[in-house]
Amino acid sequence: MKALIFCAGLGQRMRPLTDTTPKPLLEAGGAPLVVWHLRKLAAMGITEVVINLSWLAERFPQVLGDGSAFGVHIAWSCEGAVPLETGGGMLQALPLLGNAPFLAINGDVWTDLDFSTLPREPTGDAHLVMIDNPPHHPRGDFHFDQAGLLQPRSDSAANFTYSGIGVYRPSVLRDWHKVFESSTSPGLDGQPPRFPLAPLLRAAMRRKAVSGQRHHGRWTDVGTPQRLAELDAQLAAEPGHGAD
Repeated sequence: MKALIFCAGLGQRMRPLTDTTPKPLLEAGGAPLVVWHLRKLAAMGITEVVINLSWLAERFPQVLGDGSAFGVHIAWSCEGAVPLETGGGMLQALPLLGNAPFLAINGDVWTDLDFSTLPREPTGDAHLVMIDNPPHHPRGDFHFDQAGLLQPRSDSAANFTYSGIGVYRPSVLRDWHKVFESSTSPGLDGQPPRFPLAPLLRAAMRRKAVSGQRHHGRWTDVGTPQRLAELDAQLAAEPGHGAD
C-alpha cells in the first residue's frame, strides 16, 4: 500500500506563519506536522509516499529530503501555482499511486490514530475515519446509516466530521466528469482539472460504496495559529511524547 499526503493548500488562515512556511511544515511537539504522518506510516510498513505540492513547493524537499530520514521514499506531485483541490490533486497523483487502494491523509491534521487499524482493502470505493464534531465544525459532514455505511449529512441523523484520513480505491475518481457535469466551475476545464473530493464521496455514498470508522482519540485540524499553539503546548507537556 502507498500513501498520499495532501500538502498543496495555501494556508491562508495561518498567515503570517505560512508566508514563508507551508502549513504541513509548521512544527508541533518538535516536528513538522507532516513528519508525524511520515513516521507513523513507516512504523506500519508503508514506505512509498506521494506528497502533492503547490504553495512554497520548494520548501518540502529542503526539509524532508527524499524521505529516507523518516523511513520512507517520497514522490512529489507538483500542481503548479494554483492548487488542484483534493479531488484534482488526487487525480493528478494517481499515476504515482498505482491501481491499488491507498491511504490518503490531510497534511495539516494531527492525530493519535493508529493507522494500522485502517483496512488495506476497503469494501467499496472508500473507507473514512470520522470524529465527533469539533467546535469549529459543529454540523459535521456525514452520518452512518443502519448498515454502518456513510451517507451525506442529514438533519435527522447524528452527523460526524471527516478527519481527513481515509483509504481510497482509484475507482472513486472514475466518473468524476459525470459528478460535475452540471457545474460551471472554471477549474473543471483546466489541464489538469481542479475540483473538490467531497462531491465524489457523496456520489459514492449514494451507491452504498463508502464505509467508515469512528476515532474516539485525539485529533486536531491545525487551521488557525491558535490551534497550532494549543497543540504544540499539549505535546510539549507530555513526557516521552515528542516526535522523535
